[in-house]
Amino acid sequence: MTKPRVVIIGGGFAGLTAARGLRKADVDVTLIDRTNHHLFQPLLYQVATAVLAPSDITSPIRWLLRKNTNTTVLMAEVDGIDPAKQLVHADKGALSVPYDYLIIASGARHAYFGHDEWEPMAPGLKSLEDALKVRHRFLIAFEEAEKAEPEDRESWLRFVIVGGGPTGVELAGILPDIAHHSMLDDFRNFDPRDTKIVLLEGGSRLLTAFEPDLAERALKDLKGLGVEVHLNAAVTRIEKDAVYVGEQRIPTRTVLWAAGNQASPLARALAAPLDRAGRVLVAPDLSVPGHPTIFVAGDLAAIKRDDGGEVPAVAPAANQMGKLAAKNVRRILAEQPTLKFKYRDKGNLATIGRYRAIAEIGPVKLRGQIAWWFWLFIHLMYLATFRNRIIVLIEWGYSYLTYQRGSRLLTEREGDGVSGAGENKMGSIG
Repeated sequence: MTKPRVVIIGGGFAGLTAARGLRKADVDVTLIDRTNHHLFQPLLYQVATAVLAPSDITSPIRWLLRKNTNTTVLMAEVDGIDPAKQLVHADKGALSVPYDYLIIASGARHAYFGHDEWEPMAPGLKSLEDALKVRHRFLIAFEEAEKAEPEDRESWLRFVIVGGGPTGVELAGILPDIAHHSMLDDFRNFDPRDTKIVLLEGGSRLLTAFEPDLAERALKDLKGLGVEVHLNAAVTRIEKDAVYVGEQRIPTRTVLWAAGNQASPLARALAAPLDRAGRVLVAPDLSVPGHPTIFVAGDLAAIKRDDGGEVPAVAPAANQMGKLAAKNVRRILAEQPTLKFKYRDKGNLATIGRYRAIAEIGPVKLRGQIAWWFWLFIHLMYLATFRNRIIVLIEWGYSYLTYQRGSRLLTEREGDGVSGAGENKMGSIG
């Protein structure tokens, strides 16, 4: 008899953890991802701002699962799922993979709240390709400012970030450090210290996942760095040379989007109940209602915590979901009842530039330098491989001592250079 077939869609935190959880199970596992690498998404913004190279925060999925002798890795773009026939379709129908058990961990993308036409002018930050596109625009703005007439230079030197969540705050915190220190002596026709960072948040405060006093500390730190923070500032229009908040026009050539998430469109193929962000409203054991052999994990799953709040879209939650999904597959095979998901909150972290960070670990609240060192340590430990940890540690040390960034290569085309970008080196919990 053939072994039960388990298909995992997605090689992120949840998918990778699920595959590792099935390493010793008597099953055949197929992991499908549109790339061949696992991405450490919490440090993606540091690739976007030229602190790290793409290879610093990525690892080949096949290498990470090399000890899983029961696992096959396929690089393919999943197009749809047929629960009735138990098939996963990929590569525009060229590939169909049968399954007995399915774990979907395809993640989420940035949401533009009904204005998808804004995406070309305001790229988000969810994939390596996104980070390279953002990095290109960030670096090219300074190159264009060097050539621009004085009346046009201001718009090139104004960076607008939309969204006051962790990604938006971390971007806003790191950009002044780069402009005011890393590039200080690089240009002749303008002073990089004239760079302006504008953070727009549609709500009444930043970092809603944190306690109000910590969010207020983050706001104070950003203002201390010279960031213009606008609360209750919902974006109404984006053009190639401006952002509008109501009727107020903010001239800028560089807009970065960090304002929301929408689930992978694969969720709609399941005919399952979805929340407003398109995430699957999973059963307590992470299975899809009506499909007990299909599990959803990571950012694609919507599930409540014991206190009634939603499980956040962070790496620890994805790891915990992936682990439980694999365990429940094993329990079904052993004819045992599945287990309910119980989220273990490992806290929230956000950094706001050098020596500035906030941390919330249960009742413990950290601010300032101690939170910043804690943030550095936790993110190093969560990187996938020892090689990644060593390289990132060296890059951080180099940046800390010299204020320089080792990955400022501009390739010919926007978004190009996955293999070569960032190779002019001197040697980012949710």
